[in-house]
Amino acid sequence: MDEEVTTESRKETEVAPALIAVHPTGHHIAVAVGPELRIFNLLNNSAVSLLDESISGENHFHKDNIRAIRFGAKGKLFVSAGDDKTLKIWSSETWHCIATVSSEKRVTAVAISKDGLHVCFADKFGLVWVVDLNQTSIDKKPKPLLSHYCSIITSLEFSPDNRFIISADRDFKIRVSNFPKNPLNGAHEIQSFCLGHTEFVSCLAFVPALESPHSLLLSGSGDSTVRLWDISSGALLDTCEVAVKAGLLESSGNAEEHGHAVTDLCATLDGLLVAVAIQRQVSCYGDTFVPTCLANSPPTRELWMVTGVSSLPGYDYPSLARVLVISGIDAEQEPVVLGDDKIPGGIKLLETLQGTAAVDDNAFLVAAEAVKAAMCNLLIKKNYPFENREYRKKTRNDRKLKE
Repeated sequence: MDEEVTTESRKETEVAPALIAVHPTGHHIAVAVGPELRIFNLLNNSAVSLLDESISGENHFHKDNIRAIRFGAKGKLFVSAGDDKTLKIWSSETWHCIATVSSEKRVTAVAISKDGLHVCFADKFGLVWVVDLNQTSIDKKPKPLLSHYCSIITSLEFSPDNRFIISADRDFKIRVSNFPKNPLNGAHEIQSFCLGHTEFVSCLAFVPALESPHSLLLSGSGDSTVRLWDISSGALLDTCEVAVKAGLLESSGNAEEHGHAVTDLCATLDGLLVAVAIQRQVSCYGDTFVPTCLANSPPTRELWMVTGVSSLPGYDYPSLARVLVISGIDAEQEPVVLGDDKIPGGIKLLETLQGTAAVDDNAFLVAAEAVKAAMCNLLIKKNYPFENREYRKKTRNDRKLKE
């Protein structure tokens, strides 16, 4: 009984960071806060109405925190997934839910193949699943693709040529797997491992490589670094001490000590610039903006970012979100932070993505600390004494009971 109460109270205080995604053409902006999915259409300058009839003919949206959102490379698909153990696949043309896929564990990351034929998602137990969109049935069944052996998977990416699927985890590893022609049979061939981070890997992003036949991989981590990799060999090409470059540290440190974990990465289309979000306040939006997610809009050369959380203990706000846009993301221009009246979509967009309620600025500072604490609890691996480890092994319950 005590264990159930402890688990329930921990669940009540758990928060999830706000997420943002931009359509490849820049026509739609999506923000996820808690279980809410908010979409704005810049072409029509209006909020998008979602329709989910994928289960029993009734509206069944997410019932718990959304942990991952993603547009497909061709822009026709959008996926959302999270703590309610469901992945929803949406048509970004009609914004109808095409399918709802059930997961045995909470979903932590998603990816869509470049040809738009497969959706992959990862769970907290370290498994990656694949959904074949060629299946005619609405009730699409996921198949296991690969495993990281009990390590929480934090990020998934397909390589631009669709040859590889890259998965990163809490145990500092980045795995490059060959994506097979028939992924429903599993991805058993590993191309390389990219090893070098000393804390959890939080995010992945590709950048074009002018002198390489394929793009290069960037990774961000709780060790306050961004690293550049050749995925064909797993070779580490360069390391950037982000916190040091930003003047936050005199020497490199880990996330537990300094709290400067890299939380997201975003590269420009030409690969000349990379935006990095770290767990630190930035002065471009007063003194309270701590970005939780980044998204690039190549057609307009704008960088979109969001800060916020699903819920905040001690505050009456069901969810917090604030959107910021920087224009002129170009190596030859000086970036400019857009005021609310200059943001594409203007106040109407902000009301859709942020909500209409006025929020105390101090709440965003508290929210930033809540996100930092939640990330540490989730991703920084705890070291247990030997006797505790043995007890946990004997009492673990990680198999779902089948009725």
